[in-house]
Amino acid sequence: MLLSHQQLEDRLMELHQASLQIVGDVSLESLLKRIATVACEQVQARYAALGVFGDNGKLKQFVSVGMTQNEILHISHPPVGSGLLGLLKNSDHPIRISNISSDSRSAGFPKNHPAMETFLGVPILLGDVQLGQIYLTEKLNHEEFSLEDENIIMLLANYAAVAINNARNYEELKLRDQALTRRNQDLALLNNIAGVLTASLKLDEILHKTLSLVMDYMEVESGEIFLLEDDKQTLRLVLHRGQAADVFWTRNRFMTGEGIIGLVAKTGEAVVSHDLAHDMRYLRDAVVDAGFKQMACFPLASSGNLVGVLSAVTRGSTPLNDHDIQVITAIGSWAGLAIENARLHSESRRLAILEERDRIGMDLHDGIIQSIYGVGLVLEHARLLANEEPAKAADRIQLAINSLDHTIRDIRSYILDLRPRQFADENLMDGLRRLVMEFRINTLAEANLIGNQDELKEIPSAHAMVMFHICQEALANAAKHGHPKKVDVSVWTSPERIVLEVQDNGQGFEIEKMSMTLGHGLSNMLTRARHVGGDVEITSTIGEGTSIMAWIPRNPQK
Repeated sequence: MLLSHQQLEDRLMELHQASLQIVGDVSLESLLKRIATVACEQVQARYAALGVFGDNGKLKQFVSVGMTQNEILHISHPPVGSGLLGLLKNSDHPIRISNISSDSRSAGFPKNHPAMETFLGVPILLGDVQLGQIYLTEKLNHEEFSLEDENIIMLLANYAAVAINNARNYEELKLRDQALTRRNQDLALLNNIAGVLTASLKLDEILHKTLSLVMDYMEVESGEIFLLEDDKQTLRLVLHRGQAADVFWTRNRFMTGEGIIGLVAKTGEAVVSHDLAHDMRYLRDAVVDAGFKQMACFPLASSGNLVGVLSAVTRGSTPLNDHDIQVITAIGSWAGLAIENARLHSESRRLAILEERDRIGMDLHDGIIQSIYGVGLVLEHARLLANEEPAKAADRIQLAINSLDHTIRDIRSYILDLRPRQFADENLMDGLRRLVMEFRINTLAEANLIGNQDELKEIPSAHAMVMFHICQEALANAAKHGHPKKVDVSVWTSPERIVLEVQDNGQGFEIEKMSMTLGHGLSNMLTRARHVGGDVEITSTIGEGTSIMAWIPRNPQK
């Protein structure tokens, strides 16, 4: 039946309005359904279907209109692209048939497929590329599809090509945006983890933080860390967090290459087991019996050297995400570096303690012990003179007493220098008063503190602590090296500064010959003051004494 000019215009206007809605739909699944529905409405067909090809040229998506869900479920198989559909795929032109079953090109229908007679197939072309096909069957009122129907569907196919391409681009943009968002989240996570792990040099704290972060990120019930021992062959379990701790501790050592833990240590690569119950590499039956199903195991390494192994274990059956595995592998590198730094810091502190012990031992041997030995010799001489020359014996005894007094002062100096004193819950004047009192007791020298407590109330606690430690160092140096009879400690403030002066009348020294980098006390004072924007000035005269004046800003630096 030929359409009048007005009828054709009306159909084209309806198609235009429908196509505007189609082009605006960016959800590919709903878009395909909408196109098939519009095609049915435009040519009054009972059934319509739309197939879209994937990159491999095979049908990737297929939607139909007109059949019930029950009818679709009973069809033996979906379209495979043979017969008329295959012919249409290799053609740029529509195919219009009045009777499908009598057409030699038809491959027939699958079992339980509804009977269909008339057919109209139109390729969806974007340039020279066929994106898919529109199929229409069973024109209503037992008519066959007309040339006008063919032209209408071809026009619809042009709109559909643009809409499908837009929807695909939108889906790709969404996937890229999701990937970029995930990457940014991962980078933020790694940055936070790096900050957390490098902020501490305590091994236990690093291990706990690392395992906690990994378990939270992967949403698993249990985790553990093995560290490589000094023999470079044994991995020892040092930390477990989460559920069923007792079953994990049933075996707390593995050799490199032994089990999944040892395999990761040997290869330096992450291993994921999705079925622990049937994984011959997993060697702890108690963990499997407790219901754990999957495990991801990661190396902890620093500069290419293995430090340990971390594992995350779950009772869940959802496969562990490959992306998560990559992120945790990066975390393992940070954690390995943090663990190695903590170990090196601990070792350097141990060596420093040993060196300090050696130094103290040498000082005691060369100084105090030899002085006591000398006193013993003087007393032995006095004993021999006691009967024959009592006056000389008395002189010798007095010499021994003087030597012992000197030795006692040296011992007190060591006590003052070595005993740790903390600046706790007290203000600066209270802390300085305590230091002066301890100095007076330990050295038997006169010591005075001058300062106005009211002026020092508003000093920031961090700055007060700096002044406390500077005074402590100055008094220790005076006791150990200057041997003064009197020390005056003065503290005062100006609008911009806090000033501390420690002045003694001891032996003094030549400043030109004193290395600030070698003398622990002097260098410590300079370091503390300059760290908060201050400085230390030292003046000393041989035989007259030393003055140490330190100042720091009254307010914290911004």
